[in-house]
Amino acid sequence: MPIARTFRPLLVPALAALMIAASPPMLSHAHAEETPRRLEVQAEAELQVVPDRATLSARLWERTPAIARHETSANDPDALREARDRLEARAARLIRALEEAGLAREAIRAGSLNVQPEHLPGERHEEGERETLVRTRLERPIRLQLDDLEQLPGLLDALTEAGVDALDGVSYDLADRDAATDEALVKALEKARHKATLMAETLGIDLGEVIAVSETRSPIFQPRMMAMSADARESLPQAEYRPGTITIEAGVSVSWKIAQ
Repeated sequence: MPIARTFRPLLVPALAALMIAASPPMLSHAHAEETPRRLEVQAEAELQVVPDRATLSARLWERTPAIARHETSANDPDALREARDRLEARAARLIRALEEAGLAREAIRAGSLNVQPEHLPGERHEEGERETLVRTRLERPIRLQLDDLEQLPGLLDALTEAGVDALDGVSYDLADRDAATDEALVKALEKARHKATLMAETLGIDLGEVIAVSETRSPIFQPRMMAMSADARESLPQAEYRPGTITIEAGVSVSWKIAQ
């Protein structure tokens, strides 16, 4: 007959609980040793760059005669053809004038023809109602790419003498945008290093290696715009054509390990 034995409870659960209770301080101490003391610096830099390229936008347009909207000849093909012929002739004369002013033909871009209706108020009838007139406007945009900003005043003169209907403005740009944005980023990094060195010397600590670096503001390049109207061209002084400077900003965050 089997003999019944009395088993004493194992101590394994109690031992495991004791080990778990003792673990957090050990892990916390190890984590503290793995996390180095650091000095974190943020810096922003601003770079002023003189543009060396410009884009000039202008427009030419012609209109068909205004007629009553209800007339069947509102879309007269002969009138449209005549307006287009006048527009193309003016565009050809303008391109010749620009080439004579020293601009290369490949730097002149004539955009697609834009055709749109225009509604005008006509005479008032005896009943008090005003008649509506309609005409068609044909427009062609012109874009000029200037790699020599000294040409700008002469080209503006050529445009106005050729009778452009609108000068939409000048956009100043850089031939090498990447070089300018790189320079702004380097300037921000140098400023961060200067700040970290100054703080370390003041606090009496030694800087170790760089352990983290990131951009807080990526360098953004935005061309500088100068609005202009054809009517105001004659009154603008020569100084108005100076490009000024383009501002490029950059920001960084850099962390150094503090030497023990």
